[in-house]
Amino acid sequence: MTPRHASALPDQGAEDFELLAPALWNPIANAVVAAADVHLGELVLDAWAGTGAGTIPAAQLCGPDGTVDAVDPSAAMLDMARAKAEALNLENIRFSVGDPAHWSAGPYDAVLCCYGLFLVPDMAATTTRMASLLRPGGRLALSTWNEGALEGFEAILLEACGAERAPAVYQARPDFTANWEKLASEEKLVDWLAAHGFREAEVQAVSLSVPLEPGMAWSLVLGSGYRTVLPEAPDLRGRIRDRFTALLGEDFVLNADSLVATARVGEPGQTPG
Repeated sequence: MTPRHASALPDQGAEDFELLAPALWNPIANAVVAAADVHLGELVLDAWAGTGAGTIPAAQLCGPDGTVDAVDPSAAMLDMARAKAEALNLENIRFSVGDPAHWSAGPYDAVLCCYGLFLVPDMAATTTRMASLLRPGGRLALSTWNEGALEGFEAILLEACGAERAPAVYQARPDFTANWEKLASEEKLVDWLAAHGFREAEVQAVSLSVPLEPGMAWSLVLGSGYRTVLPEAPDLRGRIRDRFTALLGEDFVLNADSLVATARVGEPGQTPG
């Protein structure tokens, strides 16, 4: 069986994704929103909004006269984000289930993208499309993994899969890893943005280590693009889980080093770069 693409994951994994939010998704999303410098009254797109890690603080910053469009392929994740917004009485968020790579609203003052850009098959086209959604002078703020992130975690997962699956399947890394490796340094990320419609790109490296007990580590597999390497059969998946958590041990620390980038689209008459 050919591994599925991360952008085509079924509408599952939302609860597992949310379990990682306090230690992993929320800190980086807060850094992305801060980098975007959201102002009162602005129109903001949160692409691959997930369970709202970036949506909620962006909505608080743009205030009742602003609007955040939270777009994600997963209805279950957006339901969780909506519940958070309701608990905080935030009424300035529009939730839309859809593919952010083909979103066509705007123009936006700011576009946020937390660990989402590398999930699509055509990352170049999606980056250029994000630029087209911004008003002149509008800002993009995104996060991606830095070089070396997830290495030990991924190696252990693929080893566990390899004990149960045909080599033609498990030796292939998840497809999204080739995308994020194109972005996995400050220089690579600046160059990528400059080549796809942006200017004034700046990148900040964020060091992050997350202790993962076995159950939480398995939730990271199920709640992320790594789920694409797993078989559908429950018994086979269960054996992989058991082997994976045994190999991982009780004291595993996830290398979650990330990059937070900001960039702008040019004013009329300006060129990218």
